[in-house]
Amino acid sequence: MAFQSTFPFEAAAGHPDALALLRSLPLLDVREGHWDELRDESGALREPWRRFFELLGEEGIAGLEPGRASIAQQVRDNDITYNVYADKGEPRPWSLDLLPFIIGEDEWAHIERGVKQRAQLLNAIVADVYGPQMLLQQGKLPPALVYGHPGYLRAVKGFAPPGGQFLQVIGVDLARAPSGEWTVVSHRTEVPSGLGYALENRMIVSSVFADAFRELRVSRLAPTFSTLIATLAEWARATMRNGKTDSAPHIALLTPGPFAETYFEHAFLARYLGVTLVEGKDLTVRNDMLYLKTLTGLERVHVVVRRLDDAFCDPVELRADSTIGVPGLLQVMRAGNVIVSNVPGSGFLESPAMHGFLPGIAQTLLNEPLLLNGVSTWWCGEDAAREHAFANIDDAFLQPTWPTRTPDGPPGIAPGAQRLDAWKSRIERAPDAFTIQQPLPYSCTPRYEDGTLGNRPSVLRAIAVADANGSWHVLPGGFTRLAGERQASVSMQFGGSSVDTWVLSSHPNSTFTLLPSPLKPADLARKHRTVSSRAAENLFWSGRYGERAENNVRLLRLTLGSLESNGADTMFGTLAELALQYGLVQAGDIVAGQSLRAFERTLVANLHENTGAYSIGQNLASQARASGEIRGRLSNDHWRITLAARNDFRDALHELTPAAAVSSNASSRGKARYNRVSLMNALEHLSTQLAAISGAQGDRMTRDEAWRLMFAGRHIERVWAMTSILRVVAMQRQLATPAAFDLLLQLFDSTLTYRSLYPGRLEVPALIDLLVIEPTNPRGLYGVYARLCSKLDDISMAAGNTRHRRFNDMLPDVSTLPSLEQLCTTDDSGMYEELIALCDRLAMSMTAAANEISARYFSHANTLAPQVSS
Repeated sequence: MAFQSTFPFEAAAGHPDALALLRSLPLLDVREGHWDELRDESGALREPWRRFFELLGEEGIAGLEPGRASIAQQVRDNDITYNVYADKGEPRPWSLDLLPFIIGEDEWAHIERGVKQRAQLLNAIVADVYGPQMLLQQGKLPPALVYGHPGYLRAVKGFAPPGGQFLQVIGVDLARAPSGEWTVVSHRTEVPSGLGYALENRMIVSSVFADAFRELRVSRLAPTFSTLIATLAEWARATMRNGKTDSAPHIALLTPGPFAETYFEHAFLARYLGVTLVEGKDLTVRNDMLYLKTLTGLERVHVVVRRLDDAFCDPVELRADSTIGVPGLLQVMRAGNVIVSNVPGSGFLESPAMHGFLPGIAQTLLNEPLLLNGVSTWWCGEDAAREHAFANIDDAFLQPTWPTRTPDGPPGIAPGAQRLDAWKSRIERAPDAFTIQQPLPYSCTPRYEDGTLGNRPSVLRAIAVADANGSWHVLPGGFTRLAGERQASVSMQFGGSSVDTWVLSSHPNSTFTLLPSPLKPADLARKHRTVSSRAAENLFWSGRYGERAENNVRLLRLTLGSLESNGADTMFGTLAELALQYGLVQAGDIVAGQSLRAFERTLVANLHENTGAYSIGQNLASQARASGEIRGRLSNDHWRITLAARNDFRDALHELTPAAAVSSNASSRGKARYNRVSLMNALEHLSTQLAAISGAQGDRMTRDEAWRLMFAGRHIERVWAMTSILRVVAMQRQLATPAAFDLLLQLFDSTLTYRSLYPGRLEVPALIDLLVIEPTNPRGLYGVYARLCSKLDDISMAAGNTRHRRFNDMLPDVSTLPSLEQLCTTDDSGMYEELIALCDRLAMSMTAAANEISARYFSHANTLAPQVSS
């Protein structure tokens, strides 16, 4: 790329105002042979961009850098991510550029007509392939392209959806050729992504350029989303067999889960459309009906908006190794009891080889030529096409006809243009597997970065949505992506970015929005959000992981502080046993004759999330994952502090013990060096963050069934921890020692209370009374247990399932627990048998309660005949 120090304003005297504003903004020339979206051949700004920069004015152009920083901040604050498998599960922040991609009204009208035609054609092809198969019989479509493609599903043959609408959402990827002509480069029919990201991009970028957005009359996106949800609801009524067609259908968005590339988009769309986000394990099939597992039982699902690849949808009829699908889903679909959008089985349309056959198919099915040309394509399975390509083209893009495990093509094919003569022998050995495409230099779209107006090759994904009558509506804006630095192809995986797409209009903008409308008093009935079983499970475990992390941090801080005290040797057995119980060390880490210093190093080495099932790092990571699944129920502060706790502690540990701490070898980990002061500071900071998380759970969440489950998870863990501490100290015969007194009071967070009530006294009855009996002590065992029992009873009542016993009938009543006098009795050897027995009894009760919650609300193991409404 050539670089110019200033914008060439002299070249376009027709619009001096806009050009003068850009005088001091450096500009990079576009790549040779690419269409320039910003300037025409004379160097003048194209009309949409001239208007945009004039509206920004001098102040707006000077504010481009703060605007870019604002977008980055909003992406961080909203935790907008794109998961790349190469990143090993670490979500990558969404890449969103500052400047929008601007399309004029007349130009968009041409795109819109062409995309609608393509959508109509693609749906007709799917209907024919799974119906009469006229195209295959007449030779308009080679059978090898259909039957050889893994996207063709034999299980769908003969299925007819309502109105013959197999596809409801499609994506058409368009690029502008060097001539300025818009060209179709690919189709997305299986699970087209982009709707959610396009909407999120719009919300962020339009807020940065609010005045220009309004003055340019940029077309709104909300009406298209309204069409989508209204159509789903209309189709759903065909599945509601009991005549209650005036009731609201249950619509679910099916996602592969949080490790999917576009999981953020799935969650965002579900929230915006007001549908339930589900994974395959949330759903179950009973009597040819599809149900969502919820806290209150099984609820009928009428529509599934699918974001799960076709082959993984149903392990019974498709891929048997799928663990993310719904067994029996296709049978429910065939029975007419659920609408699946898009219908599985359209993946064969995404083959690049289809481009060569679509013009002829359009004449056959639509009796009209294609309005938008596709990229020139030759399928090597046709002898004539293959020979023509080899005779007339030297360099071309070589594409796999069918999808492969790698995103770049068949093994051995590097991305980018290839010399065809180097591939001739290999192609001739398996011609069906290869497709040749004419190289297409994509147009270059302007982007702002570091005070410079640069540019990148761009691809626009136009997204079409069908309505209940089979007509198509194109999202006025689409989803535009730019290539990464020094990349010719566009890929978010390889450093690409996205931009908001503005379609200009001469008409007043619609004020329609899917944001909530003003409520009337009659609308304010006390209704609760559905709590799916997966959400319930993550709420429950989020509470448990948070409590575990708090307990572990408190114990570790006390242990590290105690190891330097005079009584460390006498307390070593107690501390080691507690560390083992809490997961601070693993079985085998503690050996006979181990020194205090070696024990300390072992404690530190086990802090990382990859060294133990119950380590502090693992609990923090697990809490973040569980919270991420229920993010819609957490305040922004709650979510951010949860992520910060994991990330800050992870960073601190890597700085403290970067080498030995991550080793899988126990002896290496035991030799890890660290700075004790730095570690104690990190633990203190983490303790504050965990307290903030606990406070957010108690103060920022609605007191509904979701909150009760999180409360129950925390208190089950808290009761277990309290009983474990008391039991270990009692079994070690340390209850009456000053060191154990201090340890117990600090672990129960009751030091100040005890010192104020019993100054200078070390009395075991007083200690047991405060830590176990005293009802006003928020960390008293009986009080914590009583509050847990109350919440479990509330959960049981809210679930409304009378087939289960009340939790209070399964757990010991508080009134039946031993009195202070009983707990203070000892046997002949001085052992506090009643106290130890109480600890054993309550610990087993906690295990039983957790198992019962899981079976009753998460797995529905005892659900036989669901009570449902259509």
